[in-house]
Amino acid sequence: GMVLCASGYMLTKSGKHAAARALFENCANQGWTGAMTWMSQLDNNGLGGEYNPDAAAEWDRRAAEAGDPVGQFNHGLDLLRGHGVARDEARGRALVDMAAAQGLDVAQRLAAADYDPAEVTPDADDWKYAPAF
Repeated sequence: GMVLCASGYMLTKSGKHAAARALFENCANQGWTGAMTWMSQLDNNGLGGEYNPDAAAEWDRRAAEAGDPVGQFNHGLDLLRGHGVARDEARGRALVDMAAAQGLDVAQRLAAADYDPAEVTPDADDWKYAPAF
């Protein structure tokens, strides 16, 4: 259930990333979109596993397709940046717009900035190397 799945947040915040990953992956595979977005965060930052932008984008896609506004925003941003997926600006904008229509503030901010990823991730594309964790 959601209470058990939410305990992954405390695990990862306390540095127990491998345990959080195991819990979130199980919950994500049961359909919990919040766990999918956490799996994306873990994969995108190499926490409890290898840095894997492709896997992160796949978790974002799954959450987006399930109707989760955070997943829609994250996958839209992936598509706008070409991070973990082929760049597709039209699809990225459409997903950001879906999240914005559901009231997600950061999506509304990105849309208002003409979908410039620097508005919400100012230095993400300037990294020369994946973070070492």
